[in-house]
Amino acid sequence: MGERVLVVDDEPEICELVAVYLEAEGFAVECLHDGAAALARVADEAAPAVDLAILDVMLPGASGLDVCRAIRRRHGYPVIMLTARGEQADKIAGLSLGADDYVTKPFLPLELVARVKAQLRRYTTYNSLEPGARREGEVLTCRALTLDVPAHEATLNDRPLSLTPTEFSLLRELLEADGAVVSARELYQRIFGDAYYEKGSGSITVHVRHLREKMGDSFEDPKYIRTVWGLGYKIER
Repeated sequence: MGERVLVVDDEPEICELVAVYLEAEGFAVECLHDGAAALARVADEAAPAVDLAILDVMLPGASGLDVCRAIRRRHGYPVIMLTARGEQADKIAGLSLGADDYVTKPFLPLELVARVKAQLRRYTTYNSLEPGARREGEVLTCRALTLDVPAHEATLNDRPLSLTPTEFSLLRELLEADGAVVSARELYQRIFGDAYYEKGSGSITVHVRHLREKMGDSFEDPKYIRTVWGLGYKIER
């Protein structure tokens, strides 16, 4: 079997549906139905390694947000949140806790599979290179900000930045644009693939905000990431 996906949802039918589609693509799927069991699974170092987690926000025992928080304390693998339609606060909370993406219920199984593949593809790329490896042109800088792409390391004022794969990808896209404006649509399509932009358009805004917080940047007086109203985002050179 391929990469292991942990699916946590209190509706067995959803877990079974997701498992059928993911297993058809070669993934190993592990299903749990409550937050307490998921927290125990995350803390179990003897259990098989997880490559990606899909978490429903509303769970008995502990919420999906609690599970996401626990994952981020220990692991860097991608997390996709399942949220109810219209629950914007849940989406923002999940992304702020370090989730990489969200899918709104009810969802198309093939959409979820596409999101899983996109997240794993990016995560695997960043973690498959030899430590310390460098190739010319793949260290991006902007004043005191440095992004070492092969090593997947970011520093600001010589201080390491702890970035999720999505945040790292976002910062890389902006640095490679070298001061040119990049729209939210372009960022989303480059990072997640070209499908389902409308459903996930708000996630770029949240990821930018979270990235600014980690960098000590601000919307009002940006030193690095500037919002260009009606157009998108750019790096301040």
